[in-house]
Amino acid sequence: MNEFVDKRDLSRLLRPKSVAVVGGGAWCRQVILQLKRMGYSGSVFRVHPFPDPVEGVTAVPRIADLPEAPDAVFLGINRHATLEAVAALSAMGAGGAVCFASGFAEAVAEDAASGALQAALVDAAGDMPVLGPNCYGFVNAVDGALLWPDQHGCHPVERGVAILAQSSNIAINLTMQKRALPIAYVITCGNMAQTSQIEIAHALLDDPRVTAIGLHVEGFGNVQEWHQFALAAEACGVPVIAIKVGASDQAQRATLTHTASLAGTDAGADALLERLGIPRLYDLPAFLETLMLLHCNGFLENSTLSSISCSGGEASLVADMATGFGVSFPVLKQDQEMALSAALGPMVALSNPLDYHTYVWGDLQKMTAAWSPMAAAHIGLVLIVLDYPHTDPSAWEAATEAAIAVRRESGRPVAVVSSLPELLPKDVASRLLVSGVTPLHGLREALAAAEAAGNRAAPQQYPPIPVGPEGMPEMISEMQAKERLASFGLKCPKRVRSTRNALVQTASELREPLVLKALGLAHKSEAGAVRVNLRKDALEEAARNMPGDAFLIEEMVAGTCCELLLGVTRDPAHGFVLTIGAGGILTELWQDRVSMLLPVTREDVTERLRLLRIYPLLTGYRGAAPADLEGALDAVMALQDFVVAEANSLYEVEVNPLMCTPESAVAVDALIALLPPSKP
Repeated sequence: MNEFVDKRDLSRLLRPKSVAVVGGGAWCRQVILQLKRMGYSGSVFRVHPFPDPVEGVTAVPRIADLPEAPDAVFLGINRHATLEAVAALSAMGAGGAVCFASGFAEAVAEDAASGALQAALVDAAGDMPVLGPNCYGFVNAVDGALLWPDQHGCHPVERGVAILAQSSNIAINLTMQKRALPIAYVITCGNMAQTSQIEIAHALLDDPRVTAIGLHVEGFGNVQEWHQFALAAEACGVPVIAIKVGASDQAQRATLTHTASLAGTDAGADALLERLGIPRLYDLPAFLETLMLLHCNGFLENSTLSSISCSGGEASLVADMATGFGVSFPVLKQDQEMALSAALGPMVALSNPLDYHTYVWGDLQKMTAAWSPMAAAHIGLVLIVLDYPHTDPSAWEAATEAAIAVRRESGRPVAVVSSLPELLPKDVASRLLVSGVTPLHGLREALAAAEAAGNRAAPQQYPPIPVGPEGMPEMISEMQAKERLASFGLKCPKRVRSTRNALVQTASELREPLVLKALGLAHKSEAGAVRVNLRKDALEEAARNMPGDAFLIEEMVAGTCCELLLGVTRDPAHGFVLTIGAGGILTELWQDRVSMLLPVTREDVTERLRLLRIYPLLTGYRGAAPADLEGALDAVMALQDFVVAEANSLYEVEVNPLMCTPESAVAVDALIALLPPSKP
């Protein structure tokens, strides 16, 4: 049993021994029909003014007339009648309900009373869980139980994956897959008036027949609860993946910094999912193939692959298509080469991906001997590329048996992959699945699945820093920003503030060359408000065409190895998002950045810095002096300390560039935007 604070009990609703359908019409008739087709063995009741049987089930006129409090109820009635029904069911001790009606909070723009109706629905439900409103309900294929008012493609299974979607239509489409993926549950959330997606996901962890969970997510809600769920799933050994769609609230906010522009509306979702250890997929075919891979193997040990095919064209295609995916094909080790040479002879060039030609085709023993060396202990997944002809798939029988033998004898994860999705018949896929071989449909989808399953890191124990309500931000001056950041340990150039008439006198104690900036602008370079490499006697001339009367004079940083951008944006949907990337004039040009949720450790930052294209500049590119990497890490941690201290008022903060020299890392430009104090 997983632990979750204030977890609503969904066991009766999702695994019911009795169900009731309230209402008439085609939708309600379909629920009863689908129950019959799934072979549901529990009690089925109907509530409707007319008792005439539907699929052999007669009706009682009122909920109060039901012979017992049902475990699960489908409410196929209008939104006003739904309120009365929910109150009656809650009072009699029903296990839960699916609210099919729409016109609640999702219709607020059209009907001001809709929000009040949704609040009334929640009040009426009390402790009884309710899915929806505007919700199709669920299919439980391991128990043959469902509340589902439409067709679906599920069939009874003993164990399988669970799909939890915010879109009912996407859920229907996923059930119609013909890929032999065993689906244990499909559950839709609707607009989640009461029971959230994360509560449902937690409830799925209580069923040991669930092998993996796939989430279709439009918004995360309470990120602390998601963090609890990720840790619980890890403890239960249940892999979780997600498709995240839709823009967060961040899309509507004003963009003051380069960081906000770079990070975009989706960086927070990426960073949160990474923090949760939940791989993200971007299309439905890859989503399904990843669930298949996880169902068969769980998360992979790593993302190193072996590829086996009988065609040089296919071997090259696999290698080329892998570009851009986080997977690799390790060079063959000596013991692999020796075993392959013994099996294939001198006519076959040995490599990974491997083209084994057709010399051993059709001979089960020889094919097994030729393929087995590719299933080495250091390989995360073996891909056997096989396209079955629809004219006579039985001709590929030896290949199927060889794949099964390699899996059985090696104990390593093995997948049969068709280069075209339609060239892996469902009956063959089912047979492979029973034998422990993963059937994967399509090379690109297989590579995406291997990347997701092989590169995943465990959820981090520390949750994101919570973000409070927003307001209209106000930017403080660069001088003030640097003073505040310096107080947390961030190194900044020696500087003075000056008026237009006192530039030379004010700069008397600074060391040349100097930098002159006009204060009060977010993006000074674009406004011509920055001049560099100045002597003191050139300050007045440099200021002549600059706006305003307030200036910042600084000592210029020399000997730069690399310029970094460090920024933190306030993302109400996900937390504080740290972005690190190429800084200075390269920020927009290169779009080279990584994003993480705060808090982070030095180790987290070090690992992500290595993903930047400019990382070689930090370590000494082509014999150049390396930058003070520890100083750069100090700067990131100082920035984090500032964010933690100012979390209630901080809107965003940016250092761009952080000049990294062999001796130090210095913030030569800084911007801070703060929210106004909250009213008591």
